[in-house]
Amino acid sequence: MSSDKAESTSELAHALSATPLRPSLLPRQLSEDEFALFARVGVAREVSQGEVIFRRGELGRSMFIVEAGQVQLEFGDGLPDKIIGAREFFGELVLFIGSHTRVANAVAFGPTTLRIVDQETFEHLISTEPRLLAQFMRRSFSYLVASEQQLIQSLKRRNEDLMVTLDSLRQTRTQLSTAQRLVQTDELSGLCNRRGLYMFLERLGEHRLPGTVLALLLVDLDRFKQINDRCGHLVGDQVLRAIAEEVQNAASSVDVPCRLGGDEFALLMQVTGEEELCARATQIIGAVRALRFPGCKDGLAITVSVGGSLCGEHADWAVWYSDADAALYEAKGRGGDGYHVAIPGSVRCVV
Repeated sequence: MSSDKAESTSELAHALSATPLRPSLLPRQLSEDEFALFARVGVAREVSQGEVIFRRGELGRSMFIVEAGQVQLEFGDGLPDKIIGAREFFGELVLFIGSHTRVANAVAFGPTTLRIVDQETFEHLISTEPRLLAQFMRRSFSYLVASEQQLIQSLKRRNEDLMVTLDSLRQTRTQLSTAQRLVQTDELSGLCNRRGLYMFLERLGEHRLPGTVLALLLVDLDRFKQINDRCGHLVGDQVLRAIAEEVQNAASSVDVPCRLGGDEFALLMQVTGEEELCARATQIIGAVRALRFPGCKDGLAITVSVGGSLCGEHADWAVWYSDADAALYEAKGRGGDGYHVAIPGSVRCVV
């Protein structure tokens, strides 16, 4: 380092520590001496209203002084814009740390006259006008620190607002999930209802297991009206819940047990073939036969009829239901307490 430069640097450092702030000036306002200095060395530039001086994200290399007119700084990201007026400066950070990415758009708010001071000119002024530059730099540093603290507080507030918003979204999502679950669930049995079944059918392809075929069982309580008449509706509801539990027990994790309404239940399954389909029907019938309800005179034993079929891959729910319902009607016609399964090419019935 040359002796002249070392001396000017030392003098500047001394001036930075010794020069008092001038509270009468606005944070970005230049003193008369500072303005006269920058106006003398800066390059003049005339800009018209709406003209972009620089854009956010651009690499900056110069500071700007407003000689006449106004400039609007647009920070974006929800931060307020700022208006820079006559005898004020902006873009000064590049002079202190070298090339710097602009953090705002600078747009002429009206016809404006600027003075542009580049880094080389600023460094020359440090050598020739150290006391004046120290005054300017000290005030600039104070403003930058205050702006940074203000930004930190703003970000903290925005972070708090964001956390509140996220918490609200989580609560809303939970409420929506709960509402959706209630809409898709039968209140009495806790099984899927028709709406839930239809929604599952819409995305059935996402749940298919390789090596399986679709099958449907329809489960209908035998002589349900007599149970209600003899034992009352409370016992009737207890019976329905018990059957729902046995239908649920016969389902795997990829199956959909459902209460279609009244005393009719359905189990949409993915099975390996007719043997497993018949085994599931047998399981449900046997489990229901073993149920007893002491709330009725002499206890109450119940039975169900089950109709089932394998589902054609290219058919829809209406066809699947029609085939299984025909099989259920056949089981009912044989006196109930059994199942009838229709298999393409053959028929199996157990009573």
